[in-house]
Amino acid sequence: MNTDILDLRDFYASRLGEIAVRSLAYSLAPVWKPIHDERLVGLGYAVPYLERLTGDADRTLCFMPAAQGAVNWPFGRPSLVALVHPPELPLGDASVDRILMVHALEFAENPGEMLSEAWRVLAPGGRIVLVLPNRRGVWARFEHTPFGSGRPWSRGQATSLLRETMFTPSGFSDALHFPPFRRAAGLRVAGGFERVGRRFWPLFCGAIIIEATKLVYRGIPVTTRERQRLRAIRPVLVPQGAPAPALNREPLDAGPGDPMS
Repeated sequence: MNTDILDLRDFYASRLGEIAVRSLAYSLAPVWKPIHDERLVGLGYAVPYLERLTGDADRTLCFMPAAQGAVNWPFGRPSLVALVHPPELPLGDASVDRILMVHALEFAENPGEMLSEAWRVLAPGGRIVLVLPNRRGVWARFEHTPFGSGRPWSRGQATSLLRETMFTPSGFSDALHFPPFRRAAGLRVAGGFERVGRRFWPLFCGAIIIEATKLVYRGIPVTTRERQRLRAIRPVLVPQGAPAPALNREPLDAGPGDPMS
């Protein structure tokens, strides 16, 4: 079940949300390779991060899942937000250069289907950046942040799913190395926790960041029904000039004049 759009907006308007954005923006920098005049799409609730990452973008769109709801963005200007069904994005094939998913994949009913749709709309060599709650982290255990809702992921799980949907993981990072403090006294020391955590306990970070590249050539999936049909077909050696027997036909009994009788 998706986190409500009002809960997301209120979290990022809080002091804890502001510190979380700084931590994630710092960790996004190593995997956010510049793309000149890129066409960028944010999927989920990527608004706080798009505001920091759209410097080189030719155009930017923000897609919010229908189950989550939507808010206007950017404020005071024509809206770039659309309410969408993630497995059916309103974009043409190979129409964008990069997709940033934040608070999206962990709420997906079918994560593989969501990534396959992202593969469709990305241009050849396009990139996808996932921000996911870490299943080993403290943030996944507290429900007062959006990272404590939905399905948490490990790096291995996310990497396997990306490869299954024809992406090549190419960059990793981590963020939110401090506990999700509620009180002001804890938030004042969050920066110190973050610096120490990056060095000594990165495995228990609150969020993992993965960049992956679209494979231009992808295999054709073979369903169970198709595999059964292929197994039913058997090659038959037929003498030259003789008609091939029909498939799945029962052999005739040998008659008295048959040389095989």
